[in-house]
Amino acid sequence: MKRLEIESPSQETKAFGEIGNFASRRIKASPLGVCPVDYTLNVINLAHAQSCGKCNPCRIGLGQLTKMIESILLGKGSVESLSLIEETAKSILDTADCAIGYEAAKIALVSVKNFRAEYLAHINEQQCYYGVRHAIPCTAVCPAHVDVPGYIALVKAGNYNDAVRLIRKDNPFPSVCGYVCEHPCEDICRRGIVDAPINICGLKRYAVDNAKDIPLPKIAEKTGKKVAIVGGGPGGLTTAYFLTLMGHDTVVYEQRHKLGGMLRYGIPDYRLPEDVLDSDIDYILKSGVKVVLDSNVGGNVKIDDLTNEYDAVYISIGAHDDKKIGCPGEDSNNVVSAVKMLRDVGEGNSPNLDGKRVCVVGGGNVAMDATRTSLRLGASHVSCVYRRRIEDMTALTEEIEEAQAEGAEIKTLFAPDHIEADENGNVCALWVQPQIISDVSSDGRTNVRNADKPLIRIPCDYIIVAIGQSIESKHFEQSGILTKRGAIQAEKSCFVPGSKNVFAGGDAVSGPATVIRAVAAGKVAAANIDSFLGFNHKITVDVEVPSPSLTNTPATGRVNLTCRNIEKIKDDFDLVSVGMSEEEKNQECSRCLRCDHFGFGIFKGGRNIEW
Repeated sequence: MKRLEIESPSQETKAFGEIGNFASRRIKASPLGVCPVDYTLNVINLAHAQSCGKCNPCRIGLGQLTKMIESILLGKGSVESLSLIEETAKSILDTADCAIGYEAAKIALVSVKNFRAEYLAHINEQQCYYGVRHAIPCTAVCPAHVDVPGYIALVKAGNYNDAVRLIRKDNPFPSVCGYVCEHPCEDICRRGIVDAPINICGLKRYAVDNAKDIPLPKIAEKTGKKVAIVGGGPGGLTTAYFLTLMGHDTVVYEQRHKLGGMLRYGIPDYRLPEDVLDSDIDYILKSGVKVVLDSNVGGNVKIDDLTNEYDAVYISIGAHDDKKIGCPGEDSNNVVSAVKMLRDVGEGNSPNLDGKRVCVVGGGNVAMDATRTSLRLGASHVSCVYRRRIEDMTALTEEIEEAQAEGAEIKTLFAPDHIEADENGNVCALWVQPQIISDVSSDGRTNVRNADKPLIRIPCDYIIVAIGQSIESKHFEQSGILTKRGAIQAEKSCFVPGSKNVFAGGDAVSGPATVIRAVAAGKVAAANIDSFLGFNHKITVDVEVPSPSLTNTPATGRVNLTCRNIEKIKDDFDLVSVGMSEEEKNQECSRCLRCDHFGFGIFKGGRNIEW
């Protein structure tokens, strides 16, 4: 007589898992153009289907929510319906027994709060305008709105020059972004519904690696207008390039000896070789952009002089100043910022870390760069200390994995408490307080708090601080330019309110961000400065995107870039990542679903051929 028996997953259980995986991939790849009202309705419907039926708030309340939202979609709702939705959701939030109910109620509240205009459009006009503004997922989410399906089609056809020309219509740093872009386009790639997002960044790199000499686009007639650009990083050079194509004279004022900003002085050569960076900068300079190097705006060059001499000024300085840990002992010898350390390496003044034990504090891409660079400078042991978990790190996953593969140790859930120095004032240890995972903040990020554990001593000879960056803005404040917490206050058009002709963007406004976001800000600034100067020039390119093949690609694994084998890491600053082969390129291109054609992108407004 058996009382229990061993259970194995039934076919129905496996099917439920398969459906769940499918739904998970579909939700993760949801494009920006989805109607938020319809999307909310279906998410709450899913929650209602999961309800066990035990408690009324979940079983009945979620059903009522779906009916009210559906009535708005059908054009039968009213403004009062929104208030009723909010009241019902709050009631469910307070009274539902489990997360199936109260988390669904949160979704309804977030939706009504953030998409109120879309709800009102459905109520008052019986229309949804949301999808019209975001036709192609990857292009929409790219900060510079690069035509991703277009250049992938050109790469597939072997037309690498036109692929790069199409990228340059919106982003004059195709080579740089082919190597170090954060690729947010991949996060929302619709191919993820089938198997996995396309390796868009890898295909961009293949294009730039295989393109030949590309002539400059047509430059408009001279307008007689002059624009000063403060900062020779990616944002400033982007603005200068596009304004030059529009016929304006541009002069870039750069503080350092060479152009590139954090691209040159912040990203190591093993990630972004100098010749790759120089290829993009040289192309920009060929357009006619003028440069003044070793010019310190706020020092030997006054911002007021620029605003008087030029018709417009664009401030695009990078976040080159460091942030402090704020713990005792931070003023000890051999405690340096990652920004300074990487800048010194970029200028050929590398610190002597031979045989040293190094602690890097931080969890972002800069921390990973400092960690991996320390290994190449001969450090005997490198620990990256971070107060949260590995999955909470803001560094790219591949950067973390490569740092570990190269021999770095990632110490998580440790917060710096104080720094110990020897009798000569030199660092000898970092004392850390163990942390424990705590509550989740409103932005979805997990917080930490001090764990009930004693302090831990980490012996080290060098501490590199990589917990954030800031900009030097005091001289701008003295010239009457508005700042807040060190950041310049500018409108979304990049215009600085209260000034007569000053624009600002990139790190100077947002704080430290990524290359593609700096490029996007530079593109916005160029368009609006052109309008400010009284013109309406258009940037376009005469490239014909190939028609898609009328074939379906079955579920296929994603091609990831590999890393070369490093036998001896000391002094090895050669490029680590290995690009795709032609075979891999062809397979990866064939996975593109061509949302520019088999979706709303084929209609008028779906593909932007100019801006």
